[in-house]
Amino acid sequence: MATNGAERPYRGVFPVAPTIFDDNGDLDLEGQRRCIDFMIDAGSHGICILANFSEQFSLSDEERERVMDAVLDHVAGRVPVIVTTTHFGTRVCAERSRRAQAAGAALVMMMPPYHGATVRVPERAIVDFFASVSAELSIPIMIQDAPVAGTPLSAELLAQLARQTANVRYFKLEVPPVANKLARLIELGGDLVEGPWDGEEGITLMADLEAGATGTMTGGGYPDGIRSIYDAFAAGRRDDAAALYARWLPLINYENRQCGFATAKILLKEGGVVRSDAVRLPVQPVHPRQRAGLLAIARTLDPLVLRWAK
Repeated sequence: MATNGAERPYRGVFPVAPTIFDDNGDLDLEGQRRCIDFMIDAGSHGICILANFSEQFSLSDEERERVMDAVLDHVAGRVPVIVTTTHFGTRVCAERSRRAQAAGAALVMMMPPYHGATVRVPERAIVDFFASVSAELSIPIMIQDAPVAGTPLSAELLAQLARQTANVRYFKLEVPPVANKLARLIELGGDLVEGPWDGEEGITLMADLEAGATGTMTGGGYPDGIRSIYDAFAAGRRDDAAALYARWLPLINYENRQCGFATAKILLKEGGVVRSDAVRLPVQPVHPRQRAGLLAIARTLDPLVLRWAK
């Protein structure tokens, strides 16, 4: 079992690692390991795997296990690893979470139960869901409040979950207005909110840091850029952080609005970290025009990803 030696509370930049495929769409675990090494060298405080930006919805259960085991064994405690265990079924989510904990995950992250565009459960069932999963664990749970789940999670409900559920301590908020909800959650939850975080590729990072965010979960292509913003803010250099945010914002925006989860893969391939930037069908490859636009912006910033392997 791989373990991590980092101490709670977990703070900082925890990017999502893309799942690396070869040009045929098969897992490339050697490329996955190189991706992880780059992300650590680029300053990631920790890493999240099997998230939406990892194309988790395109992986079989067996492939999830292979990716999780490969990453946790390779990281070998260098940084904390968050394993996403989202599933509609309480039993399946609990089993995934137990398996992640046994393999050495520092946290597990999950969305509230949902399926497709219309299947949701009432608030009471959401509370019971997280209580049931928590009862199986001794590591923290991060609740992901993501637009894709289509489930309203008010700050009041999230604070209630923190009060009533032993391991619910981290919150990744991505539904606008994030900054306001972060501030309200911190106000209501106090010390039980061990990790108020944001996501969405860092598109609202400055406002969220000012609202009290202590962590951010972004894409995996340029942790060094996000880290520069986070470190300046954490050191009390607000104006420097704002200037760095403005500098990196065109790339953050291009990832958020144009290339999505293919962004990290394109940058990793361009820099020679991985051999393929393939995404899995039915997702289509990024249009060459968008790819060129992404790389043109990235080159002006000189991120480590474009030179790490050279």
